[in-house]
Amino acid sequence: MTSRAVEDLLRELAPQVLGVLVRRHGQFYACEDAVQEALLAAAVQWPEQGLPNHPRSWLVIVATRRLTDEWRREHARRAREVAVAVRQPAYATVAPPPDEEPPSGDDTLKLLFLCCHPALPVSAQIALTLRAVGGLSTAEIARAYLVPEATMSQRIRRAKQRIEAAGARFTLPSPADRDERLGAVLRVLYLVFNEGYAASSGEALHRAELTAEAIRLARELRRLLPDDGEVAGLLALMLLTDAHRAARTGPDGELVPLAEQDRGRWDRDAVAQGVALVTEALTWSSPGPYQVQAAIAAVHAEAPSAETTDWPQIVALYRVLAHIAPNPMVTLNQAVAVAMVDGPRAGLALLEPLDADGRTAGHHRLAAVRAHLLDLAGDRSDARAAYLAAARATTSLPERRYLQARAARLA
Repeated sequence: MTSRAVEDLLRELAPQVLGVLVRRHGQFYACEDAVQEALLAAAVQWPEQGLPNHPRSWLVIVATRRLTDEWRREHARRAREVAVAVRQPAYATVAPPPDEEPPSGDDTLKLLFLCCHPALPVSAQIALTLRAVGGLSTAEIARAYLVPEATMSQRIRRAKQRIEAAGARFTLPSPADRDERLGAVLRVLYLVFNEGYAASSGEALHRAELTAEAIRLARELRRLLPDDGEVAGLLALMLLTDAHRAARTGPDGELVPLAEQDRGRWDRDAVAQGVALVTEALTWSSPGPYQVQAAIAAVHAEAPSAETTDWPQIVALYRVLAHIAPNPMVTLNQAVAVAMVDGPRAGLALLEPLDADGRTAGHHRLAAVRAHLLDLAGDRSDARAAYLAAARATTSLPERRYLQARAARLA
């Protein structure tokens, strides 16, 4: 088995194993550390020695032994747990039998809500969930947050300590608590999806396992909360966006922008599901950010080409989105839509305040959008310089090659 295949398998198993340990033993902090040690051991051993017969059981055993070792070091306080662990055969006490059904999706959902505990600031909720449920590395989360890896590592460690100190339990929250945590849960799922749809680094443009996991969890949330319009909106947004995936990559793995995609390759089943979800949700729910973004995606999905897209409707929807959820990434996308209706200079004017915004100043997406609009305006020299600046700033290799090709075309 290749290292990449092992990595994919470990990403899939990590939340399942953590769910088993937390459900059995509580102590999220200690369990998460133990699972990380087990994952590290598997990443080293499995590519060389081959997969064990029951990979999940193997991870549960190793993680529980790590946990037990830690308890032994604190034996006065952990005596009861150690006694239970050493009295019986390890396989019988710490691991599920080989023929046991995999953990239910509810375990992952419980883990999701546990990570979004109100004792944590929103940024820590998202970071912890991306680590424990999404299976992203600390470095990947740091890139998604645009912060140094050391900062993110400290944030995750503090989050685990707060979860422990708050005495959080591995159960689904009450309806009142669930509503309070839902906003963070939705943000987390969308970040996981985005990391999968547009990988922040490396050779691959997509990480399909992450988009699939985010969509799976969003479907589970939809099953749990069928009357929440924003849950429906997020699922619709993911489906409508992921429908482009096959057309977003060329034969050699190169990035194909939306305007140049072969729309015949879009996943029409996913488009139909997404359009139906958001259309139905908007009939009975107050529009929230995810529903509005899904509505924008639906307008794109229903257009035969970029030229025939209803850009005035998209501009109107972005105005609504900027009103209810203002942020610089919304402004970036709004600028592109405005340029299609009022011309590229109007779009460029919208970008100017973002140069002074710490969240986007120096970000490759700001330079890339500016380059695109300067290109449309016929300013070849400044467009080329902006494309090259964006290429230097991005850590995604397909994106870098695409931006460099655009710059070369203008030389």
